[in-house]
Amino acid sequence: MGILTLQNFVGGQWQGATAGAVEVPSALTGVSAASLGSGGVDFGAMAEHARSVGGPALRALTFHERARILKSLAEAIMARKDELYALSALTGATRTDGWVDIEGGAGTLFAYASKGKRELPNDRVLLDGGLEPLSKRGSFVGQHILSPLQGVALHINAYNFPVWGMLEKLAPTLLAGVPAIVKPASATAYVTEQCVRIMLEAGVLPDGALQLIVGSTGDLFEHLTGQDVISFTGSAATAVKLRAHSNIQSQNVRFIAECDSLNATVLGPDITSEDPEFDLFVKEVVREMTVKAGQKCTAIRRIFVPASMIDAVQSALAAKLATVVVGDPAAEGVTMGALVSRSQLADVRAKVAELAQDARVVFGDPTAEPDATDADGAFMNPVLLRCDTPWDAPRIHDTEAFGPVATLMPYADLADAVALCREGEGSLVMSLFTYDPAVAIEVVSGAAAYHGRVLIVDRDCARESTGHGSPLPGLVHGGPGRAGGGEEMGGLRGMSHYMQRTALQGSPRMLAALGHRWIKGAPKIEDGAHPFRLKFDALDLGKTFTSGSRTISLADIEHFAEFTGDTFYAHMDEEAAAANPFFPGRVAHGYLILSFAAGLFVDPAPGPVLANYGLDNLRFLKPVSPGDAISVRLTAMAKSRRNDEYGEVRWDAEVTNQDGETVAAYELLTMNAI
Repeated sequence: MGILTLQNFVGGQWQGATAGAVEVPSALTGVSAASLGSGGVDFGAMAEHARSVGGPALRALTFHERARILKSLAEAIMARKDELYALSALTGATRTDGWVDIEGGAGTLFAYASKGKRELPNDRVLLDGGLEPLSKRGSFVGQHILSPLQGVALHINAYNFPVWGMLEKLAPTLLAGVPAIVKPASATAYVTEQCVRIMLEAGVLPDGALQLIVGSTGDLFEHLTGQDVISFTGSAATAVKLRAHSNIQSQNVRFIAECDSLNATVLGPDITSEDPEFDLFVKEVVREMTVKAGQKCTAIRRIFVPASMIDAVQSALAAKLATVVVGDPAAEGVTMGALVSRSQLADVRAKVAELAQDARVVFGDPTAEPDATDADGAFMNPVLLRCDTPWDAPRIHDTEAFGPVATLMPYADLADAVALCREGEGSLVMSLFTYDPAVAIEVVSGAAAYHGRVLIVDRDCARESTGHGSPLPGLVHGGPGRAGGGEEMGGLRGMSHYMQRTALQGSPRMLAALGHRWIKGAPKIEDGAHPFRLKFDALDLGKTFTSGSRTISLADIEHFAEFTGDTFYAHMDEEAAAANPFFPGRVAHGYLILSFAAGLFVDPAPGPVLANYGLDNLRFLKPVSPGDAISVRLTAMAKSRRNDEYGEVRWDAEVTNQDGETVAAYELLTMNAI
């Protein structure tokens, strides 16, 4: 493979550097793998293209349409994943490392596509929380909504995950309806560039939704506004520098940072070397030291064990690390590849020398070249340090060697372990290996505020645990303090960084129109055919059916009790029921009320209603006694098209008694034919 000439994707066109191109070496041989640069790119025009072309196109799509785009992008990547694996190997990654990056990235797109389809409406408006009553009569109400920012998201990514690192930001951004400019780290940009080509060639992205910079961002920061977002992954020092840019400060540009952190793992005081958690702990530490050659922002850097266990843990870790084979990922038997570059190797070695001022190396030679590796490559043996006095070792809690390096330390008691974890001053993740819930409770209560994620591993979950270092689409990835203070992913929470929360105030009629959802107090449509006779597209929100009444007798209650087996005393024993402060005497079953209510509102003949598939927010508000008469008001509340055959209808259902008092309220879900 010759030198790859990378290009920027700007304004719908691929564009090479006109000046200032630099070469990027292979991690395996030191030979140039790619040439890249952004000289000649008009960054102002790039931002404007995203805002004026990409943004409107994305905002014109519903959440479900955007979700389908994400799914198509994931499918395109999986169909051409071998192209990415071939390039990933040049970064020093093993096949397993590449799987985490490439297929893990596609998996994140799939996950957000699924969440967008299942958890969001087929609409362009996203309601945030419930209705807020603002007046006594209900004519003035409030509702929060989330709207996509009308700017551009600038994603500045680290070198260690050139695919996943891009896609875990891109998925919630596109689902929110915001275009992105991706700026990968130069060292592995050739993998990112090919992934972008694959996505663009899938032909599903609107023009302007995705652009790419391979090189410097030039004067792009000068063109950002308060409608734009910067999402950054990298060192804490770089994050501080970027945040301090004068235009970022003056325009209050949103800045999300996910930075390096000194992640810790703790072996619980309840664990002995005979327990399953001991072996799980050793296996996880070694995995975190060696996957991606330790170049993960979530990798374990600090290992805390009971003082009485430190020698046993050291021996077990050394034995496991001795089985690690370092070399070219293409060679048979290799389990750990190279660091990304010789400069990164030099940096890690320098950081190990700093750490060695407070600790001693107990496994691995940080200066030796591993056997059977290219001397011009960036290979390094895993290194385990030991520090017996962690409270007298400030460097261990402040200096990160971003490679296959970790430090083993003892703790006196659980309170000491928690305090030591907090010495990292904010981390992306910590893990705890224990089988005692009391240990987990104490650690979480003391350390959770300092960590974005806490993994608790025991023999019960180990088989399916995704591990210490694996961020997941449905969980937040980020952390306080040194870790950057930001969040990414977290399911639909990740979209909120690219959206504006706005409080709307007005009449129910107006807010119902704005939110595409009927609310109490808004007009109802009570004439015409029964709503169950109307197909999905013909059913207007606010369409209402009010039933006649049905009197519930004591015989009804007793029959329901015997038929269902629910002979709870409140339905069958007058004296016991009357002694209950919630009941005036024997009362109807809640589910009898629902069953009779269904009988009152259902139109039984075959028609557009295909299925009743659930109830949400059910509350029984007032007991129904024998002799009471109930009626139902059913109103079409919201609609969400699922496909070309059917859509979901959400109905507001209110059951009242003969005095007009609400006895039950719920939301009914049906599937209706298009």
